[in-house]
Amino acid sequence: MSPGLARLRAWLQASRLPSQSYIALPLLLGQFIAVHATGGALRVGTLVGVQLFGVLDQLFIVYANDWADQETDRRNRTATVFSGGSRVLVEGRLSPRALGTAAIACAVGLVGVSVGLAVVHRAPLLGVLAVAAVALLWAYSYPPLRLSYRGGGELLQMLGVAGVLPLYGYLAQGGALADFPWALMAMLWPTHLACSIATALPDEPSDRDSGKHTLPVRVGGERAAWVIVALNGLTWALAPLGLASVGLEVGAASWVPVAATLAVVGVRPAPPGSWRIQVRVAAAITATLAMVAWPLLGLAWP
Repeated sequence: MSPGLARLRAWLQASRLPSQSYIALPLLLGQFIAVHATGGALRVGTLVGVQLFGVLDQLFIVYANDWADQETDRRNRTATVFSGGSRVLVEGRLSPRALGTAAIACAVGLVGVSVGLAVVHRAPLLGVLAVAAVALLWAYSYPPLRLSYRGGGELLQMLGVAGVLPLYGYLAQGGALADFPWALMAMLWPTHLACSIATALPDEPSDRDSGKHTLPVRVGGERAAWVIVALNGLTWALAPLGLASVGLEVGAASWVPVAATLAVVGVRPAPPGSWRIQVRVAAAITATLAMVAWPLLGLAWP
C-alpha cells in the first residue's frame, strides 16, 4: 500500500464516519420541526450549511476525544467499532499533533459556518450554539472539568446531541425560539442518555483502570443495561405528549425502538470483549436512532 493511501485510510479510520448519524439526524429533525412550525419550504442551501456544521462538529468530537483519551485507549483491550476511540494514535497511524491540529481546524470551521448562517439568517443564537457545542466537548474531555472522568459525561452528551443540535437546525430554518417544541426534546433526552451509557459499556475495564467514572464503571455493565432499558421506556412513555407537540401521533413505528430496547437485555450476559456486548450496544444505538427517526419521518413525509 502506498504511503498516501495508507494515510488516507488512517484519516478515514480516525473520522469514524458511521457516528455521523448521531449528529445528522437531530439536525435534520430540528430543521423539519421549523418547516412544520412556520409552514414554509425547506431552504436547501441552509440545510446544506447546517449539515456541514454537523460534519465538522462530529469530526471535531472524534478527533478531540481521541487526543484527550489516548492514554486510556492504550489500556483498552475490549474496544469495539462503537467505542474505545478510533485507535489511530494507539496504532501509531497518525501523530497526536496531526490529530490535534485537525480537531482545532474543525472547531474553527464549525464556528465559521455558524457565524455565516447567523449573519445570513439574522439568527445570532446559531453562533452561541456553535460555541456551546465546542464548550461541551471541552468540558467532557479536557481540564479543568473533564466530566467524562469525574462522572456526568453521559449527561453532557445528551445535552449536546438532544439539545444543542435540534435547536440549531430549528433556528437555522427560521423557527422562533418561543415556539420550539420542548416536549419533543424532553421525550428524546432519556433515550440519548441511554445511548451515551451504552457506548461506554465495552470500555468498562479500561475506564475503571483509568479512573473514568462512567455509569458502567459505577454500577456494572448488567445493571447499566437495565438503566438503558428504563430510560428508553421513559422516552416511549413521553412519546404521546412529545409527538403531539409537533402534530404527530404514536403509530406502528413505535415498536421498532421497543424491539431494539428489549434486545439490550435479551442478549446476556454481555461482558466486555464478547460478541454479545457488540450486539447490546448496536441494539441500544438502534433504539435511539429509531426514536429520532420516528418524528423526523413523520414531519418530512406527512
